[in-house]
Amino acid sequence: MKTITLTTSIKSLLAFTFFISISVNAQEVNWLSWSEAETLATTDKNPKKIFIDVYTDWCGWCKKMDKDTFQNEEVAAYMKAKFYMVKLDGEGKEEIKYKGKTFKFVPSGRNGYHEFAAALMNGKMSYPTTIFLDEEMNMLSPIPGYQKPQPFLNIAKYFGENIYKDQDWETYTKQGK
Repeated sequence: MKTITLTTSIKSLLAFTFFISISVNAQEVNWLSWSEAETLATTDKNPKKIFIDVYTDWCGWCKKMDKDTFQNEEVAAYMKAKFYMVKLDGEGKEEIKYKGKTFKFVPSGRNGYHEFAAALMNGKMSYPTTIFLDEEMNMLSPIPGYQKPQPFLNIAKYFGENIYKDQDWETYTKQGK
């Protein structure tokens, strides 16, 4: 009887150790609110670019991108190093200030929309849409639609490594990126 208890305890300990090692090695995305990212972008001595994931609660592709792309270790590590990452509910109710203007929720149809999300997506309300802003919070590009980890990482590196300053997207992608 003592052997079974010991074996069960060892198995439990091994399972716990395995779980902890996975948790420690996994990269976690540190999602910020818009105001937190804006504060960091304006107060850090070496500010990062801002990445905004525009989503809705009902969007299945948004949930898939969260699970498949943003939880990918390579993607999460890169994004953590290069960007302040913001989750923005395209139907959120809170006011957002950006470049001296206040953006609000607009009731419309079944759900309504947030003016800030609409402005970032150039009025094309498609979820998910990912937005890249430079260190001064200027728009670099909105990218509509679900992105798998590797294609997303290529896009993120295009902006994160400032490749966009010297090379257009078509030239960059023809290089096998």
